[in-house]
Amino acid sequence: MHRLLGLVLLYSCTGALRADTTLVLPFFNHSKSTNLDWIGESIAETVHDALASEGLLALDRADRLEAYRRLSLRPGAELTRASVLKIGDSLDATNVMYGSYELIEGANPQSKGSIRIEARMINLKKTHQGPVFSQTGALEDLAALEVRLGWQALESLKGKSAPSEAAFMRARPPVRLDAVESYVRGLLATSAEQRHRFFTTAARLDANYSQPCYELGKIYWGRKDYKVATDWFQRVTRSDPHYLESQFFLGLCKYYNGDFAGSEEAFQLVATAMPLNEVFNNLAAAQDRRNNPTAAIGNFQKALEGDSADPDYHFNLGYTLWRLGKYAEAVESLRAALARNPNDAEATTLLGRALKNEAPRPGDSKIDGRERVKTNYDEAAYRQLQAELAK
Repeated sequence: MHRLLGLVLLYSCTGALRADTTLVLPFFNHSKSTNLDWIGESIAETVHDALASEGLLALDRADRLEAYRRLSLRPGAELTRASVLKIGDSLDATNVMYGSYELIEGANPQSKGSIRIEARMINLKKTHQGPVFSQTGALEDLAALEVRLGWQALESLKGKSAPSEAAFMRARPPVRLDAVESYVRGLLATSAEQRHRFFTTAARLDANYSQPCYELGKIYWGRKDYKVATDWFQRVTRSDPHYLESQFFLGLCKYYNGDFAGSEEAFQLVATAMPLNEVFNNLAAAQDRRNNPTAAIGNFQKALEGDSADPDYHFNLGYTLWRLGKYAEAVESLRAALARNPNDAEATTLLGRALKNEAPRPGDSKIDGRERVKTNYDEAAYRQLQAELAK
């Protein structure tokens, strides 16, 4: 996969290939209340997720913040059309979506009022002002309005290949307003403690809300609390653009917790949809731990086919071959690992034993479970590759 990616990037640099990407900017608050500023971020996140979950290349929040930094723009400030175009151009986006929202005070005392959202799409390559989308409804129904707006943007970009509105909405059940607010405030928080508190609140307020579960999974993954991280990653839904990434980290959490059957299942799910080198490697490691070396060797080889420069892939294959008693083949793989990392003491030791045709000794803890898993996950690069090749 990485060899193909390099070829695609070469063509991209020359302009021969360039996949279309969409940037969704935070919407501008035209209401009097600054306490509703968070809604602009919420709309942008929901529309981004709607596009990304259906396979479109949508630039994420980190990309946008980097563009703001480069252009010395203040996040949250209302932008001129010229600034919108500059941000899109700095990120090489094909389409930029932006807009505004306004709270309409209602006569119904039981309601928080109504909200009107208006969105615009600009195609930067054609310098063409695209369609205008709008949604109006009760503020309490903000989540559903945002999802419906996301579907409108998706239909505009994908045309007839977009799912029906009914199917799209069905896969994304409404979320409580207070849960959405807590989640977005978590995204905007500047401290780790605040982020954790807001995300936890959002997940508690709405048990079916997927996005904070992903964020909490990553937080506990970072703390190496794999048991708690497992619980959060398992709650990420299929309509969430982070679903496959969550399954990847779920596989790692289960691997570290000794649940190799569950780990294999998670990595197999990801490999079917996202055949990345790191996924095949980790799938093979889980299979090897389950005493299925034949399947493991096949998947270690798939990882190597994608990236023969990685010494860990050579080590894993050599280690598994050695344990099977295939010493000559193990020697070849372990030498390849050392050629790429001469300081690998473990590979040196195993190479010496393979050269002597020395089998693993039962109960030798030094040689048990030496498979090396990968914790990087580069789905964005693969999706970019797919889009470039399709174009």
